[in-house]
Amino acid sequence: MSDELLVTRDGAVLQVTFNRPAQRNAMSWQMYDGLVAACEAAEADDDIRVMVLRGAGNDAFVAGTDIAQFADFTSGDDGVAYEQKIEAVLERLETTKVPTVAAISGYCVGAGIALAAACDIRVSTVTGRFGVPVARTLGNCLAMNTYSLLVFHLGPARAKDMLLRARLFSAQEAHAAGFVAELCEVDELDATVAGVVQRLVQHAPLTMWASKEAVRRLRLANLPDGDDLVRAVFGSDDFRHGVRAFLDKTPHNWTGH
Repeated sequence: MSDELLVTRDGAVLQVTFNRPAQRNAMSWQMYDGLVAACEAAEADDDIRVMVLRGAGNDAFVAGTDIAQFADFTSGDDGVAYEQKIEAVLERLETTKVPTVAAISGYCVGAGIALAAACDIRVSTVTGRFGVPVARTLGNCLAMNTYSLLVFHLGPARAKDMLLRARLFSAQEAHAAGFVAELCEVDELDATVAGVVQRLVQHAPLTMWASKEAVRRLRLANLPDGDDLVRAVFGSDDFRHGVRAFLDKTPHNWTGH
């Protein structure tokens, strides 16, 4: 695909690697587009039975979207367009017919936790850190679909704790919540993921597809619109100044405007 997103085939498994380790694998627009293409490639080949997503190195799965891409936002409509793009990527990942496994080590935050939540199974090392700390970093918000993913997997109490206190859950907490299916040491990640994959490739593809699609439809039943929330927050002075302060590494005081 590109140097930033590596896609390789290993037998019946399509391996997708987010490859910006110096930026903790923060997502660029090109990486998002490449992930969509990888999902389509997985479906186009009947011999592909599982897709695995991972981050390059051990420091991060994905540490959100590259913040520099927010610097050109001028209105709340830019935020709506961005969240719609992210929602389309998450939908393509979630609806991929083959089972998807997120192999996580280190930071899995912002867009990273959304991508992991859109996968079917999550395996994490003990160094995994999960959250959406935008209440203390950028001052933006999520699309309704992404909120739904977090609430669906974590429950409303844990989701609000994560979002309002802007704290990162440890791998142990994520495992206890059921978000992480398998927990392992850093040097055991490949072997643990391989064990999960080995079981998946032996199972009936249509049965697994029907199961994951049924769960997705249940999650999306009666999902309300949230563009008004996104437009208000991304169009705020707090967000505009928050992005600049984040990029400049300077303090910022929130005003609520």
